[in-house]
Parts: sequence; C-alpha cells; structure tokens
Amino acid sequence: MTGRKSDLFFIFLLVNSLLVGLMFFHARVREKLDMPLLNQRAEIVRVLGLTDLCLFTEARYTRHPSMADISTPFQDHPMSLEHFPSGAILPAPPHLKQRARE
Repeated sequence: MTGRKSDLFFIFLLVNSLLVGLMFFHARVREKLDMPLLNQRAEIVRVLGLTDLCLFTEARYTRHPSMADISTPFQDHPMSLEHFPSGAILPAPPHLKQRARE
C-alpha cells in the first residue's frame, strides 16, 4: 500500500529536519568536548608566536597578510598589474593601510 505523495514528502521533511537538528546537536557537543584542546593549541600559538594561517599559496604577500610589506606586490615592476587572483580577494593588512595614510 502506497501513501499519498504529500505524506511521503512530509515524512521526508521530518526525517531531514531531524537529521539537521542532530547535526547541530553533535556540533555543539563536539565544540564543548574539543574546547580544552583548542585552548591548549591557542596557548601554544601565543607562547611560540606562530604566524597566521596560510590562506593562499600563490603569492608571498597573500600567504601571511600580517607579515606582508608594502612593496611586495610590486616586486616585479612598479607598474605591474596584479596577476594573482587572491590579491584581488584579500584586502591589504591594517598595518599597511595605516602606514599608507602617514
């Protein structure tokens, strides 16, 4: 015996809603369980003075934005155009913007 299509769709929505809810619950539980490890790693980063996360691999000045210098994007030629896509996505670091205003 087959049910109406609307009943099957309602069951489908109910099951998927339950699964999404369980995923959020699992994420919340994992977050609480992993917090000591994350705090420990944050302390290691602070003590050792590690650099930022490597966001892009193509250009030196986009790998570690906090460590970029003001002339690196123009290292090939002063009038050279940006030829790396990540240079258009990633804004200049705040410390370089501050130096440019001075």
